[in-house]
Amino acid sequence: MLGEKRIRGIAERVLAASEADETEVVIFGLEERLTRFANNFIHQNVAETNVAAVVRVALGKRVGTATTNDLSDVGLERAVEQATAAARLSPEDPDYPGLPEPTPVEPVEAFDERTAAYTPADRARDVGAICRQAEAKGVTASGAFRTSVHEFAVANSHGLFAYHPTTIADLTTVVMADDSAGYAAGASWKVEEVDGVGLGAEAIERALRGRNPQPLEPGTYPVVLEAYAVADIVAFITQMAGAMLVSEGRSWMTGRQGERLMSPLISIWDDGRDPAGWPLPFDFEGMPRRRVDIVREGVVGEPVYDRRWARKEGKTSTGHALPLSNPLSPWLSGGAAGPLPLHPVMGAGEHAVEEMIASVSRGLYVTRFHYTRMVHPRDAVITGMTRDGTFLIEDGEITVPVKNLRFTQSYVEALASVEMVGRVLRRQRTGLGILRAPALKLSAFRFTGATTF
Repeated sequence: MLGEKRIRGIAERVLAASEADETEVVIFGLEERLTRFANNFIHQNVAETNVAAVVRVALGKRVGTATTNDLSDVGLERAVEQATAAARLSPEDPDYPGLPEPTPVEPVEAFDERTAAYTPADRARDVGAICRQAEAKGVTASGAFRTSVHEFAVANSHGLFAYHPTTIADLTTVVMADDSAGYAAGASWKVEEVDGVGLGAEAIERALRGRNPQPLEPGTYPVVLEAYAVADIVAFITQMAGAMLVSEGRSWMTGRQGERLMSPLISIWDDGRDPAGWPLPFDFEGMPRRRVDIVREGVVGEPVYDRRWARKEGKTSTGHALPLSNPLSPWLSGGAAGPLPLHPVMGAGEHAVEEMIASVSRGLYVTRFHYTRMVHPRDAVITGMTRDGTFLIEDGEITVPVKNLRFTQSYVEALASVEMVGRVLRRQRTGLGILRAPALKLSAFRFTGATTF
């Protein structure tokens, strides 16, 4: 970990090397350690340490970028030269909003010393407990446990500087029996909140209960979706909640703001300052993040904005600019999607999963979705399949495991049929950070095909 002083020094060296009209540098620091396990054994422990700088320069409205992890004076100067050369060769960008003036950003705590100091032996202890549980039950566990330190900083030639250090821990496990599997996952910026023993027991119980799955005819069924499956719904819904996608007609929100499209039990928002998630108080232009209500009690709310799209539509940035590039985490890069939420939450309700199951006369309990892909963004139609624990519910009780089913379903339509919302929000690591979601009971979900497993 470099710390704020050294990262500020890197930023100052970049800015001093540039003669462009405007210059910005976004710095990413990463210390990541990962323990993988399979067949009830740890088989890999890896670590990565890296720091990268993304330089953006503007010559009038001609903009160029360059990326480097060579932080020597020569390396940083070369990146500035490459960005400047790219700007000279680029056409003018009429929508370039310029770089922002310094804006106050209130810090938020998201750094945990214990997580930062977690060792391979610490992770091995936690993973070993899962493997021993699985071996004792005659099943096999696999998965990964990761602990990381991240540093984010944004600086520009107008005097803006923002810095944020943070930690994160996440564990995922899949437990296999001969003809069944169970899944569990958890994440937090505090490693003590990732309960490896509990997650292992959860996955083991699903794998044991899922043995000898029976075929089931496709059709429309009431469903109880575990938070893992709901997380997939929330991810797709919020990935289409950026101003660019909405403006260009590539979102389920387009032309529907203010309409009630979902159950009044459903509220979805993005909040980069909430310590219950994975806080990052500013975006990658250095703008403070604001909470945005994407769905409020079933009613379509607002998309999220960066400065470009705020300027185009006469709005104010909500602090949701993505980085132009991030070689340390390629999933976290801007481009075709424009601004996007990184801290999505679906609000909790009042029910336990057991109450949801008890209310179903005949339906399905689904642990999670797998291999989901977009079919039609306008209505958020998604295709995919169930995985790692799908069960028949009869007369308010889980009875037999069933083979996985394929589905093609509008997630917006599905959320319109929500009848119960779980009282517990589960944290799960996604490509964009940590997502929080409850379990749901839906009156109808459309399954279109069966699988052989």
